[in-house]
Amino acid sequence: MRPWLVWAAGLLAYIVAVLDRTTLGVSGLAAADRFSAGPTLLSLFVVLQIIVYASAQVPAGLLLDRFGSKVLIVSGAVLMAFGQLLLALTEALPAAIAARAVVGLGDAVTFISVLRLVPHWFAPHRVPLVSQLTGICGQLGQVLSAVPFLAALSAWGWSVAHASVAALGVMSIVIILVVVKDAPEGSAVAAEATSMRETVGNLSTVWLRPGTRLGFFTHMGTQFSVTVFALMWGVPYLTVAQGVSGGAAGALLTVSVAAAISAGVLIGILTGRHPHRRSRLVLAIIASNALVWTVVLALPGRAPLWLLIVLIIVISVGGPGSIVGFDFARTFNPSATLGTAQGMVNMGGFIASLLLMLAMGLTLQAAGGISFESFRLAWTLQYVVWTLAVVGILITRRKARNLLALQDDRILLEGIEK
Repeated sequence: MRPWLVWAAGLLAYIVAVLDRTTLGVSGLAAADRFSAGPTLLSLFVVLQIIVYASAQVPAGLLLDRFGSKVLIVSGAVLMAFGQLLLALTEALPAAIAARAVVGLGDAVTFISVLRLVPHWFAPHRVPLVSQLTGICGQLGQVLSAVPFLAALSAWGWSVAHASVAALGVMSIVIILVVVKDAPEGSAVAAEATSMRETVGNLSTVWLRPGTRLGFFTHMGTQFSVTVFALMWGVPYLTVAQGVSGGAAGALLTVSVAAAISAGVLIGILTGRHPHRRSRLVLAIIASNALVWTVVLALPGRAPLWLLIVLIIVISVGGPGSIVGFDFARTFNPSATLGTAQGMVNMGGFIASLLLMLAMGLTLQAAGGISFESFRLAWTLQYVVWTLAVVGILITRRKARNLLALQDDRILLEGIEK
């Protein structure tokens, strides 16, 4: 029971982090009124938060290896609560932008810190499924932003709504302090801690491990499409290019969450039972993403609604598919550097998402603005990322398999010598 309590407390922190991450997505109009900001400045909030999140991953991983999950989860929760409180109180745009950056920094340390708890508290065969459940259940934070937060915003206004989110963050801090421990009693995890100088010196070693890079390219190839669709270009594409109403577009995004939850459970079970088939599953997810986008983009006109539903379901599988990247990092890295490895993996999808968001914006502008044809051209930029990711997966998978073969041969030789 204790492992599940520890995991649940960490999960609560991640749910609050997702809530903090997505509040701006449902309060965009209110933010525009409060800060007198146009669409370009509002998009800066999203881009800045992703930049902070991605650039903080490796430092967060280093700190995680040095100080452990509990310290990092609490620190992230403090930062996010402070950022939300600042948003609640300020009416100045620069302060609001700084607050979102602080939220992004706190968000950056939370997920990998919660994931690092899992292998310390659960048996190895349960780790893939519990990791998937972490990613899946964390999306409840998006539901909280879309329902109770939005209701509070409508009923009581900007300040009360954001202050309420900050208060929820404070509650999660108290729970983490009481419940969470980095590892069970008697674990040798603490003995594996290294000095900061040694940890920084291990950066190149961690990256050069083929399993770390395999996780990086896995995360890159599976996550970016649904992230770009959900965070920035999905609703404009559906409403302007495909002629879907705003209400229907919102319903389709709800389908995305349901699809991700269902797929996550299945992927967790499959990867736990068949760990040597993980890369094949990842390649199948990437191929399905590319195939469904090819069908949609090849149409001379708007796609039928059923095909758009299929598109959203298929790309949504990429979210839980990206969690497999963290499993690769766990398999090929010792506990002492696991946080650094997971931070490197987590950069893959977010760097790809950020670059694609910016490239699509430039392409849409160069093509004359948002339209069916300009969106069709902009979405083809995804093929560059898929190609890079697949090539990276194939190369690093071969190196990872060779490394495992060498380890097996060494173990066999040592057994013979004994």
